[in-house]
Amino acid sequence: MALAYPPADWSDLTATLDAFAAVGKTATLWWRDDDATHPTAALDRLLTVAPEIPLALAVIPARAVPALAARIARARNVRVCQHGWNHWNHAPLGAPKAELGPERPTAYVVGELARGHMTLRALFPNMLAMLVPPHNRIAPAVAAALRGAGLTGLSTFNARKKTPPGIAQTNTHVDLMDWSTRRFAGEGVCLGALVGHLRARLEARVDADEPSGILTHHLAHDEDAWAFLQRVFTALGTHRAARFADPVEIFAAQK
Repeated sequence: MALAYPPADWSDLTATLDAFAAVGKTATLWWRDDDATHPTAALDRLLTVAPEIPLALAVIPARAVPALAARIARARNVRVCQHGWNHWNHAPLGAPKAELGPERPTAYVVGELARGHMTLRALFPNMLAMLVPPHNRIAPAVAAALRGAGLTGLSTFNARKKTPPGIAQTNTHVDLMDWSTRRFAGEGVCLGALVGHLRARLEARVDADEPSGILTHHLAHDEDAWAFLQRVFTALGTHRAARFADPVEIFAAQK
C-alpha cells in the first residue's frame, strides 16, 4: 500500500523543486514501467513519450517474445529488468496478490526466477540484474535469496527501509494507476505522491538518497494517464533542480 500523502498541484511541485535548489540539492528521479511482453501500440507510445529519459522496463520472462527484443533494440533509453517469472498470483483467496510470496518453498520460487533470468538474458544480453516483483510484493526469504537466481537488484513500491543483504534496492513511489478502477489515479493524487516523497527526502523522514520513482503501466493507461505523464515529464525536465537518473547508474552506485 502506498504511503498516504495529501493531494498536491503543479505549484506545489515547483515549490518543492525550488526548495531543493535553494539548499544546493538535486531532486533525483527515475522511471519504471511494468508488464512488457510483446511489441504493442501502447509500448510504441510509451517509448515516444520521453525518449531522452532512461526507462527501466520490467519484462515478464515466461511471456516475452523475440519480437520484443527487436523492438527494444531500437530504443536507446530502455534498460530491461525482470518482472517475476510468469506474473501468476499464488496468494490465498482474499489475500493481496503476489507471485513471490511465502506460499511456496523459497527454493522453488528462486528456481523460477533463475529460469526467468536466463530466459531474459538470452533475449536482452545487456539487461539489468534487477528484479521487479509482480504486484510489488516479495517474501523476505525470497528477497534474501535473489543472488541465487543471478539477481543483484530489487525494486518494489514505497520508500525503502530495510534492504536485503547484498541486494541493491531502489523503489518507486508514484503509481499513475488506481487499481481499484484500472484508471488514472488523478492529477492531485499523483502529484501528492511525488511531492510528498520529495519533501520527505528533504526533511530526512525517508532515505534522502533514494531517487523518487515514477511507476507506469503502459498496457493499462487511459488518455488521462498518458496526458499526465507527458506533462509531469515536461515539468521535471525543465526545472534546474530535477534530474532523471539512469537505472544502471542507480543500481551500480549501491554495489
